Amino acid sequence: MGSEKMYTKHKIGKKVDPSNPDTVPKFVDELPIPSVAKPREVVKGSPYYEIAMKQIQHQYHSFFPLTTVWGYDGLQPGPTIKVRKNEKIYVRWKNKLPRKHLLPIDRTLHESAGPPDVRTVVHLHGANVAWESDGHPEAWFSRDFAETGSTFKRQVYEYTNRQMGATLWYHDHAIGITRLNVYAGLAGFYLIEDPVEKHLKLPRGDYDIPLMIQDRSFRSDGSLQYPENTTPPAPVNPSVQPFFAGNTIAVNGKIWPKLTVEPRKYRFRILNASNTTAYTLRLGDERVFYQIATDGGLMERPVELTDLPLEPAERSELIIDFSKHKGKKMILQNTNDDGNMGVIMRFDVLLPLKGMDSSEIPRKLISDEEILDEKQADKTRLLKLDAIEDEYKRPVLLLDDRMWHDPVTEKPVIGDTEVWKFVNVTNFAHPMHVHLIQFKILHRTPFDLERFNQDGHIQYTGPPIKPEIHERGWKDTVKAEPGMVTSVIMKFTENPGEYVWHCHILEHEDYDMMRPMRVVEKEKS
Repeated sequence: MGSEKMYTKHKIGKKVDPSNPDTVPKFVDELPIPSVAKPREVVKGSPYYEIAMKQIQHQYHSFFPLTTVWGYDGLQPGPTIKVRKNEKIYVRWKNKLPRKHLLPIDRTLHESAGPPDVRTVVHLHGANVAWESDGHPEAWFSRDFAETGSTFKRQVYEYTNRQMGATLWYHDHAIGITRLNVYAGLAGFYLIEDPVEKHLKLPRGDYDIPLMIQDRSFRSDGSLQYPENTTPPAPVNPSVQPFFAGNTIAVNGKIWPKLTVEPRKYRFRILNASNTTAYTLRLGDERVFYQIATDGGLMERPVELTDLPLEPAERSELIIDFSKHKGKKMILQNTNDDGNMGVIMRFDVLLPLKGMDSSEIPRKLISDEEILDEKQADKTRLLKLDAIEDEYKRPVLLLDDRMWHDPVTEKPVIGDTEVWKFVNVTNFAHPMHVHLIQFKILHRTPFDLERFNQDGHIQYTGPPIKPEIHERGWKDTVKAEPGMVTSVIMKFTENPGEYVWHCHILEHEDYDMMRPMRVVEKEKS
């Protein structure tokens, strides 16, 4: 009984209720750094990993009871996989989860009534990878591969890492329950190290830190809270949500942590791994920081910022220089919200400097030699983002008026450059993610929504707007603004096969804002 009291009262005697964020003290726990995965052996000359998904007890906060979560290798977040550019690795993802799900399953969604409740498949987000190792939503597998989905091909995934150094992440992607599996804890970092960085003198080692930001809600007993039904209630129960917003923020699996740092430069690899919630990051005193990378890797030059928006699944790498702030404490804020959700974590500049800081913020990072010209594109696709109501009066989010199981309509050809124009007729933004490739954002252009809804004609009402300064590098996820046509350009260079593209609001992805994409070989003349 003594341990129970320890969890419910902190040192000033105030009761902590995990379901009430107003009672949860901030900056109590030191930020954990995810451990690095180690290969089990070498197979065919390449590192071979085995990573098991397990149900575990995790401590989100020192004053919380233990929370039942799911974790890769029993960790939340999962272990960080570190590889070198062009280094091939093999990973056997093992489902060792219980047969009953932690969270409420809506059995009206496709495949949620038939397959086993607990099914998983791992997608390496941002990776250039053969489709059989991409984590196709229907390539799911149950515990010990007892049951598998229709596109399941292999138990051991092969990652070739033929791409720029970048901060990627791996997460669950099972059809119909991605939102539940990721919220339960199935996410981790995957870092590709590029030889070009050795010459840049960027902060490294202990000064290169990944930050996974996720919103969470809890019941009073410390268990994860995820709503069973909509507001007002849908006639089916449990029911998929149109959105999910938590009332606390976890970074690397701790609620409102602190990171004690030295007065020197640090590199932070920041990932928004939330289901729905977008953030805009700002240091409490509006201090300048420097962005050096987007989703797909280093930018040409560092960008000086005071604010950084991040949609779900977006990554950004920052350098923050604490050298002039010895003895100070700086809060990392979320300016999209106020109150508890306006706070992410705190940096405490209280450690002594271990040695001279020889790291730099370079004037130039890389030479981006690949220029994609909109005028030279082989194909342009207009893709509508829309919503309808289902038989239960719930919103169904759609891509181009089609559902997941409708026939494939996007069939890019190897060697072709394509422009995709996301026409958002909904009243909120969608973070659109395309598997296999990295793209560049061309522009966003306002259009006459009323005219488009009448006859499908796009009448632009203003000039194209260039991408924001923080999103001009290589991307795999783009914010498609409401009332805008958001245009991106991409080149398909290899790996024909079955992929997908979707909104990365996980509640939308599950119902039904995801479509298949078949990458095909060029026909021989």
